[in-house]
Amino acid sequence: MTDSPRPTHKPRPLIDLAVSILLPSAVLMKLSSPERLGADGALLLALAFPLGWGAFELLRYRKFNFIALLGLASVLLTGGIGLLQLDSRWLAIKEATIPGIIGLAVLFSARTRKPLIHSLLYNDKVLDVARIQAQLEARGQRAAFERRLLRATYWLSGTFFFSAAMNYVLARWLVTSPAGSEAFNAELARMNLLSYPMIAIPSMLMMLGILYYLWRTIHDLTGLGLEEIMAAQHRDKP
Repeated sequence: MTDSPRPTHKPRPLIDLAVSILLPSAVLMKLSSPERLGADGALLLALAFPLGWGAFELLRYRKFNFIALLGLASVLLTGGIGLLQLDSRWLAIKEATIPGIIGLAVLFSARTRKPLIHSLLYNDKVLDVARIQAQLEARGQRAAFERRLLRATYWLSGTFFFSAAMNYVLARWLVTSPAGSEAFNAELARMNLLSYPMIAIPSMLMMLGILYYLWRTIHDLTGLGLEEIMAAQHRDKP
């Protein structure tokens, strides 16, 4: 008896958004009153959505990555702060710590043999790295490319530091009620909803700007067009 092939993981950002942000926020806002689930019950149910979804993705696709582990830690810390009724300032510290750690990791990796920008942006799943490297060597532009890649690494770390600062400000501004209360859950839900237009979308635009800079750098130094730069699996798509 042969094992059936494991299904291919495909990104589903809308489902991720609904399960990880929208549903938990709705539960916190609508079910936290004493006559419904209560503050603790609503918080536990809200946490069950991202935790259950993450477990499903892990078991079905065997997908491990650094960002996912930090996201899981973030969910568990939020639940702990609420259930243990810690001071709300700890929520702001937690919200800033996760992206801050990623930003520091990206920044410190710039001086290693394998900067994290290779895993996040400059990798063979998106770009034809082997072809790009060969063309850089042929044109004698390897050193120039590494300098610009280092600059992009600094900018990438800056997007995470921006997220850390904005997360802290948003948490301190919106979440002021005692942890474990119905008001705390409602404020936590509003913070989660507002984090997308105020933090996630600007960070995404910054990331797109870095991707454009990286593409222009590759094009200028190698002479390759966009179709030649993209990885084979993207070029072959109809």
